[in-house]
Amino acid sequence: MTTRQISLVKSTWKLFRNMDPAVVGDAFYSKMFSQHPSLRKMFPPEMSMQYQKLMDMLTTIVSRLDNLNEMTDDIAEMARRHEGYGVKTAHYKIVGEALLWTLEHGLGRDWNAEVAEAWQSCYKVLADTMMGALKR
Repeated sequence: MTTRQISLVKSTWKLFRNMDPAVVGDAFYSKMFSQHPSLRKMFPPEMSMQYQKLMDMLTTIVSRLDNLNEMTDDIAEMARRHEGYGVKTAHYKIVGEALLWTLEHGLGRDWNAEVAEAWQSCYKVLADTMMGALKR
């Protein structure tokens, strides 16, 4: 990621991070489950804790983008946890699409091609790191 992309991700996340996790989480998971209903069984019936985990994870990752290499072990551990939940390589694309859709709709006029590219780059780094950890 470029310095500009990191800055864009951080500045747009500032607009998101104070939103109610239920609103963000419901949008994200509803998008994902509407397009891939089979994934719903991988999650608990009550999603409020999941919504908070999503927001906390994204906040942590975004806050440490300047030193993402320091998070490699944490990201690898997260990948192993997700693998234990049944996450497969193909799911990373689905999650990325739902995340970008949620960000685009949540940011409204603050979403543009440059912001989209920055978030795509951010997610690609995260997903590639997670998938790479599982191949070791």
